[in-house]
Amino acid sequence: MGSMVDCDSFVSLRDIEVIYENGTVALEPLTLDIARNELTVLLGPSGAGKSSLLRALNHLVIPTRGEVSIRGLGVLATGPTLRRHRRETGMIFQQHQLLGRLTVLQNVLLGRLGHYPAWRTLFPMPAREQEWALDCLDRVGLFEKALVRCDALSGGQQQRVGIARALAQRPRLLLADEPVASLDPAASERILSLLSEICRQDRIPAVVSLHQLEYARAYANRIIGLSHGRLVYDGPPQGLSAEVLTDIYGTPTGAVGDDETHALAKVGEHELIDTG
Repeated sequence: MGSMVDCDSFVSLRDIEVIYENGTVALEPLTLDIARNELTVLLGPSGAGKSSLLRALNHLVIPTRGEVSIRGLGVLATGPTLRRHRRETGMIFQQHQLLGRLTVLQNVLLGRLGHYPAWRTLFPMPAREQEWALDCLDRVGLFEKALVRCDALSGGQQQRVGIARALAQRPRLLLADEPVASLDPAASERILSLLSEICRQDRIPAVVSLHQLEYARAYANRIIGLSHGRLVYDGPPQGLSAEVLTDIYGTPTGAVGDDETHALAKVGEHELIDTG
């Protein structure tokens, strides 16, 4: 299936395939482009390959074959190119990945670590960085919570801290892996509305994996439908007909889902923020 995006492509994936060490085929070869100013939702059942595709975009999962190219950087590989791309990619996770004992402000400042050498963590961040972190918190509506411990916040507030931390990186790309799976409807809508607003106002692409069809229809500019690692739909939300939804959800999920989850569990928390 061809890509929707041509000249405005920010990320290009060419024949990307992911096979884990145990032989699980998480992604069959696919080719697509992701444009600026576009919120793309990865839609599909558990085990469809959504998380593998999302993490392949910054090589937290290394594709078995194929290439990921970033505008201005070229083909991702090991070394400086990959480190820079990770510094400029904000990641938002279902379980927040925050340090509960630290304040909200301290957690947001973690988004700046990739721009400094490791020894810099021994000292307080410069005033300009703290001011930037506060600006990010203000943007997600949590300025007044800056000095509160993260473990004192609600789930929805913690997810907004995660978004502020991603914004602190001054990202060129946002990736969100099931960011509303554990939230109530009101908090879910606020999170997705924030991501949509950031994507539009900052003119950066966002790729979000979701289970919830209603949220995909409400907030996505583009839907990538996956089933058992195969790309089965690439188009606007309005194109999600009954036939398309049968292609995406129509067969039961088997062992691929369990194996993919197990394989992804090996990705350590230390990889979430690159400090190189």
